[in-house]
Amino acid sequence: MSYTPVWANNPEIKLNKNEYAKLEKDGLDVIEDIYGYAKTGFESITADDMDRFKWAGVYQQRPKDGHFMMRVRIPSGVLSSEQARVLAGISRDYGRDLVDITTRQAVQFHWLTVDNLPDIFSRLSDAGMSSFEACGDVPRTIIGNPLAGLDPNELMDTRPLVKQLSDTFLMNRDFSNLPRKYKISISSSIYNPGHAEINDLAFTPAVKVIDGQEVNGFHIWVGGGLSAKPYLAKQLDVFVKPEDVVRVAIGVTTIFRDYGYREKRHHARLKFLMADWGPEKFKGKLIELIGELPEKGEDKLVGWNAGYFTGVHAQKQEGLTYVGLTVPVGRMSAQELEELARLSDVYGDGSLRTCNSQNIVLANIPNDKVEALLNEQALERLTPFPNNFISYAVSCTGIEFCNLALVETKERLRDLAIFLDENLLLDTPIRMHMNGCPNSCGQRQIADIGFQGALVKTDNGMIDAFDIFLGGKLWENAKFNEKLKGRIPGDSLNRVILQLLAFFKEERQENESFYDFVNRVGVEPFQERLDTLLSQLTV
Repeated sequence: MSYTPVWANNPEIKLNKNEYAKLEKDGLDVIEDIYGYAKTGFESITADDMDRFKWAGVYQQRPKDGHFMMRVRIPSGVLSSEQARVLAGISRDYGRDLVDITTRQAVQFHWLTVDNLPDIFSRLSDAGMSSFEACGDVPRTIIGNPLAGLDPNELMDTRPLVKQLSDTFLMNRDFSNLPRKYKISISSSIYNPGHAEINDLAFTPAVKVIDGQEVNGFHIWVGGGLSAKPYLAKQLDVFVKPEDVVRVAIGVTTIFRDYGYREKRHHARLKFLMADWGPEKFKGKLIELIGELPEKGEDKLVGWNAGYFTGVHAQKQEGLTYVGLTVPVGRMSAQELEELARLSDVYGDGSLRTCNSQNIVLANIPNDKVEALLNEQALERLTPFPNNFISYAVSCTGIEFCNLALVETKERLRDLAIFLDENLLLDTPIRMHMNGCPNSCGQRQIADIGFQGALVKTDNGMIDAFDIFLGGKLWENAKFNEKLKGRIPGDSLNRVILQLLAFFKEERQENESFYDFVNRVGVEPFQERLDTLLSQLTV
């Protein structure tokens, strides 16, 4: 530990029990301990070390019977066919053939046991990957534009910068004890695929004339985050040249480490510090730490694509195409991932990209090979031409594996999307995101329709139910969606949402999006219809 933990011996700073445990033993120390636990078994793991397993990217999965879930870092979603095969092999050998893509472009496994972990760590390392610090109070997987390097709508290829940032923070004990989790996004796409406003620190494309020359660089956003108290990040009045990205990221992360709140776990994210300080004070402290930065230039964001790249699209390289595939609710089998690796080799250059919309892209396909690729059997389910609702359905892990979740999510949302596709024809996307609890791994706050799981008491006992939220978006006029009153029983979700969307279809103006419609008419008409529907339900 080369820094001084200024919070450790300050009588004016109150610490929660997790902070004392982190001072006693750095979370990264558990990685070496895991090799010992692999020999002595699950029952030998201490409670404190079990919590530290997060620093290795590993959580206990429900019902805490000796099985674990693991996240593997895929910075900016960039993946090779060989790496994809390694991931598929781990899933096949240890994870019961399940592969989940997360809303931070990571890959998640389930059903692992502690004796499996050393071999998994070794396989990942040999392939240039890691699960380390995919969880814990550390800089998490750095997300960004999955099309970096081939996107016609980017100012620059951000892959080298993502690598520099990843290399800077991964296993760096200067930043392995932050107050809470810490999420970074970097993209130079003008369509904000990295969801800048909901990250702790985000870099988005900008230009500025410096010494008579127009320079491509970034604006930065600080203090975004979701969970039970969501905040949109604030933009600082600075322009960041590419060569200053790492320096700025270290500065912002240092501020969070040394000034972030450590008394209450639920009040420890960077968003709370930004809410109290404001962007001007935060900028002042950043400049004090790292030196002067130019003021903001011209913001180059023009829209928000919500991280969707489904379909067949031209790359910026002449003669090459990328094909965006839908992975329903982010879940595929080991065999499917292995097959995508094969297809990426046969038809492209072995390049795949994971998306924060839980989908996947096959990149660098010569134009004359696209038709043959589209005829491959694997693309019947993982299709680039999906039905409308299943294409835009995002879900957290849910109660199937997550100890925090209250309800089942993935199968519930998949069923809802299929039902809507069979019963309602719409010519505009409806982004549906489902959370199993308030922690918002499914990012329900930014969805057209967000669902948050809950439990309600009935005469027949406790049942799954959902709160509904309408009208979220990022970029211009960014706002989180608004909650409707009244919880919908899970078994009634399909027909209630069908009726609410039928109202939208009947009353929308020509080419009006769901967000624009909600923004125009408000949530009150939806509330009236929901009240009527709920009064007709029997549970």
